[in-house]
Amino acid sequence: MTRSVSPLVAFAVAAMGIAVYSVMDAIMKGLSIASGAYAAVLWRSLAGVVLLAPVFVLRGGRWPAWVALRLHVARGATGGASVLLFFWGLVRVPMAQGVALTFLAPLIALFLAALTLGERIRRGAVLGSLVASLGVLAIAAGQVQARASEQMVLGSIAILIASVLYAGSLILLRRQAQAADPLEVALFTSIVLGGLLLVGAPWFGAMPTTVQLPAIVAAAALGSVSAVALAWAYARAEAQVLAPVEYTAFVWSALLGWLVFAERVSAWTVAGAGLIIAGCLVAVRRPTPAPQTEASL
Repeated sequence: MTRSVSPLVAFAVAAMGIAVYSVMDAIMKGLSIASGAYAAVLWRSLAGVVLLAPVFVLRGGRWPAWVALRLHVARGATGGASVLLFFWGLVRVPMAQGVALTFLAPLIALFLAALTLGERIRRGAVLGSLVASLGVLAIAAGQVQARASEQMVLGSIAILIASVLYAGSLILLRRQAQAADPLEVALFTSIVLGGLLLVGAPWFGAMPTTVQLPAIVAAAALGSVSAVALAWAYARAEAQVLAPVEYTAFVWSALLGWLVFAERVSAWTVAGAGLIIAGCLVAVRRPTPAPQTEASL
């Protein structure tokens, strides 16, 4: 049972989680540039296990039940593939542009919920998808105007695919957060992701240098704090209430991209992000109930 809290409190905690995650994104982009996205995600995940496991054990944590374990594995695999593709793409595109493309995830989640949970797709979701599609086209138009390189285009495509996978992980997160406490969610997500990546480590991984170790630990710590905060919030508020908090990441990514990587945010990216956000807000908005008439009373 989760303790009832105000949706505003849950929203604030989720917003804090997104801000922390944005700082982690900047660190991970630097690590991915230096040693590749695969190695960066692998070592961040393993460092996360090292940081969280002792806390989990000291708090009396136990091996999860089969129902929760299945959710951990499903979300770890889905979210892991999303994270890997995202950071591979983020090496090739500005942070603000990459994050803007991930804003499609809440909208995609609505359609995935209809497919997997049998929920009815509202007209607002269809309209929102059309508006958001214009946002993606605006960002693509900006790449055409700027004569983007092939690598930048591939990076954008990778992030779009990552958004689809992330949408699936959002649905799993809601179920996962209701079946386990936030610390367990964060720990076992890292365990699953790290375990899967270890399989390919001999071919795709690389040992971190001594200089990179502080950044890896910092990324793991920030990622863990963010994961716990988001799991806590999603356990106490509906996904549609918290979905808009994802959009605060655009401000953080634009600021961090400018400060850390000297990236400029184009007007096309801002316009595209605005359209995607508008489309998602239209899609998640609940229809206003029709006023009751005397005939219906």
